[in-house]
Amino acid sequence: MPPLPSALDDETTNLIASLERRQKDISEFQIPRLRKCTGPLSVQQQYAAELRDDLDAFARQIETLNVAVDDQRTERARRELRQVVEEFKSALARLRKDMRAAALASKRAIDAQQVSRKEELLRSSAVREKQSLNEKVTEDALMKANHDVTEALQRTLGLMQGELERSVLSTQLLESSTAALKSTSTTHDVLSSLMTTSKHLITALEKADWLDRALVLVGLLFFVLVVLFILKQRLLDRGLRIALWWTRFVPDFSADEALLQMEKGDVELVASLSLSPTPTPTVTAVASTVLSTALVGASAVIASLASSALSVTSAGIETNVPPEESPITPTTEPPSVSKTASLSLGTTSSDIAPPPTGAAQHNEL
Repeated sequence: MPPLPSALDDETTNLIASLERRQKDISEFQIPRLRKCTGPLSVQQQYAAELRDDLDAFARQIETLNVAVDDQRTERARRELRQVVEEFKSALARLRKDMRAAALASKRAIDAQQVSRKEELLRSSAVREKQSLNEKVTEDALMKANHDVTEALQRTLGLMQGELERSVLSTQLLESSTAALKSTSTTHDVLSSLMTTSKHLITALEKADWLDRALVLVGLLFFVLVVLFILKQRLLDRGLRIALWWTRFVPDFSADEALLQMEKGDVELVASLSLSPTPTPTVTAVASTVLSTALVGASAVIASLASSALSVTSAGIETNVPPEESPITPTTEPPSVSKTASLSLGTTSSDIAPPPTGAAQHNEL
């Protein structure tokens, strides 16, 4: 036997060692013992039965070792173990042949001994030779037929075991492939759902990010505007009010200019009335309207001047100079003009609605 391969595991190594010991025992002890057995016949049959049992056990161990070939981890270990199994199978076939040869030799020895005994008893050489020849031919034919049947049965058994092992391996491979496909499908579904969820989450985060940025920018802009407004109110407006405090005491002459224009219009109207001998109703109505407007404007100017004087007095500003009189003194319409207008207008002045009254507001800083 070749040396044991180093790539095999301990269980396989122990099995190979056990097979070697059994093979050595069968080839070196039991077969020679059976071959040398010359009787009696019961002892020869006992030796043959023991040898047959050991050969069957040897064959079972070889089959176990053959099944362990596919369980090896590396290709080198499987190749070496397969070679060892083939060697043991060839050794088993050789041992079976040796067993049959030893049994045949033992049987022949026993038969020869029996024949010799018979010859000694019968003293008939012709009968002994004929019987031995017949027995030899019969035993040879029987052993040959037995050997052929045994080999055919062994081949059939080997083929059946090989097919059974291939069927088992195919079934296991199919089950493992099915489990792998199911696991892959489940993993793919989980990854697909995870990708979809991640996509939605990223989209929501992007929207929230843009919204947060917009809110931050709007808040920052509002804060800047509020700060600028506060600075304007606290610094610019207050500074201007402090710097221009004296403008509150400057009189407003806008009402004086309006009063001068109205007086000019009154003079022109009186001149036109005095020139026209018979005024028409339309001219009379216009004149009445202008006169009433002039009176209202004069009263508004007087009221504004009075309010200015009161405000200056209430401010508590003390001065040695007496308050200046208004450059424009209120003028009243001459009695002759009002009488002439009322007589010339007559009933037509009552049909014209009075002009709207209003007062010029005095702008104070």
